[in-house]
Amino acid sequence: MTTNPNDPNRSTDRDPTERVEVQRYGPQPQRDSWSDVHRASPAWSTRPAHRSEAPPPRRGLGALPIIAIAVVAGVVSGALSAVAVSNTIREPAGTAGEVASSPDANVVNNVPIDESSAVIDAVNKVSPAVVTIQATGGGLLGTGQGTGSGFIYDADGWILTNRHVVEDATSLTIILNDGRQFSGETYGVDTLTDLAIVKIEAGDLPVAPLGSSAHLEPGQVAIAIGNPFGYENTVTTGVVSGLGRNITASDAQQTSAETLRNLIQTDAAINPGNSGGPLVNSAGQVIGVNTAVNQNAQGVGFAIPIDVAKPILEQALAGEELVRPWIGVYYSPVSPALAAEQDLPVEYGALIGSSAGSGQAIFPGSPAEEAGLRAGDIIVAVNGTQVTADADLSTLILPHAPGDTITLRVLRDNTVSEIDVTLGELPAGS
Repeated sequence: MTTNPNDPNRSTDRDPTERVEVQRYGPQPQRDSWSDVHRASPAWSTRPAHRSEAPPPRRGLGALPIIAIAVVAGVVSGALSAVAVSNTIREPAGTAGEVASSPDANVVNNVPIDESSAVIDAVNKVSPAVVTIQATGGGLLGTGQGTGSGFIYDADGWILTNRHVVEDATSLTIILNDGRQFSGETYGVDTLTDLAIVKIEAGDLPVAPLGSSAHLEPGQVAIAIGNPFGYENTVTTGVVSGLGRNITASDAQQTSAETLRNLIQTDAAINPGNSGGPLVNSAGQVIGVNTAVNQNAQGVGFAIPIDVAKPILEQALAGEELVRPWIGVYYSPVSPALAAEQDLPVEYGALIGSSAGSGQAIFPGSPAEEAGLRAGDIIVAVNGTQVTADADLSTLILPHAPGDTITLRVLRDNTVSEIDVTLGELPAGS
């Protein structure tokens, strides 16, 4: 999945909702053995030692003034250090003017935890639940093997991973963090996103705590855990670089592609074998599922928000088939640029039909057709929540199940109306 940096029409000021072409990593081929030669630069300099002449003596202060300055500097820096420590360590409560008779060991526990400690704690919470998935045969793998990642979200052996890690595989081997191996079965794949659920026959397993992706902020800590290139339990850190990203994800052979919407962008390193592994916040909660990386850039990876996955996780635990809700419309997210180009009355929402006004807009026999929606309508809200770049139409529909009735606020010919739509089931491949 790669962006085309040579496209003459590529804008340097890209709308954050615009699709980008990226490379999605499928199962990483395993190494045959550890006999591969690893070459690395030596940790010491290979250049010959250069013996420099002693510098000429400098004129300056004599020894005594220098010693005096050093003493003064030491006193000043010591005073500043004392001020810094007093601002970070809370003293135990006591009577004013009272002098402690002995040091209190508990004072040390009041030092604020630094960011690295938070990352370590987060990794310790999630890593036991991260698994290696070895896929054999099927699809593009043929008769070979590939490796991806996943994580346990329920102690009875329920695992979330990427669809492209397990799809069409003839057999799956799941390797737990503690080294145990199980045969895995693909319970189901998501018809809307690059997600899949795998089941193993085991119990009392470690579980990765699930967080929420609803209120993420660019700049907050993001931690990727997975098995890149077969290196189990590899941890990379970075930040949430962006939200609401839309990409066209293709496989390594560039033979197929799909559109993924509303992704988390991160600069935490994602490599072959990371696919399906968790993206974690500093509290040790899963906020996303790593799925793709832009190979033409450094530090541009993407993860599916965990809130997108939660409905199918619940369906699997209930023994239900994995299904997604569906309206049955083609739409374009409305941005200020599209609003200016099409002379639209609003700068947000979902414009039914293509931005050029051509092509199919409504699926025949769909819930949208039954509700009377038509090309040119702008859906501006779902159940009272405004449709925006960060909360687009598909994202607002995802928490619902087929059969639910939702209310759309629709702008048609400068008139606003409320239209009820009973959601259908997303057909496979739609």
